[in-house]
Amino acid sequence: MVPVPLSRLQPSRIDAIEGWPWLDQDVLRSSRSRQVCMTCHFFRHHPGPNCIPLLTCHLHQGLIAHGEHIIHRCIGWTEDIHRQRGWAPEVA
Repeated sequence: MVPVPLSRLQPSRIDAIEGWPWLDQDVLRSSRSRQVCMTCHFFRHHPGPNCIPLLTCHLHQGLIAHGEHIIHRCIGWTEDIHRQRGWAPEVA
């Protein structure tokens, strides 16, 4: 069996997401547009302890506090690839 390389957007199986640092105001900036963490290509959520989702930024490898993902963004915000190109652009 050939090993499948992990995507850069997926956490390493060795690195526990729960151990990532919390992102603070040094990284996150207030935003009043649709350019917020929740719409960013690097935003993910993962099941955490007690089934409470952990909101993460894979660009900064950090945790985002609940609620902050809809009113903040960082300077690395990137449009989600699915919205940029559409779903399954290779078929078009």
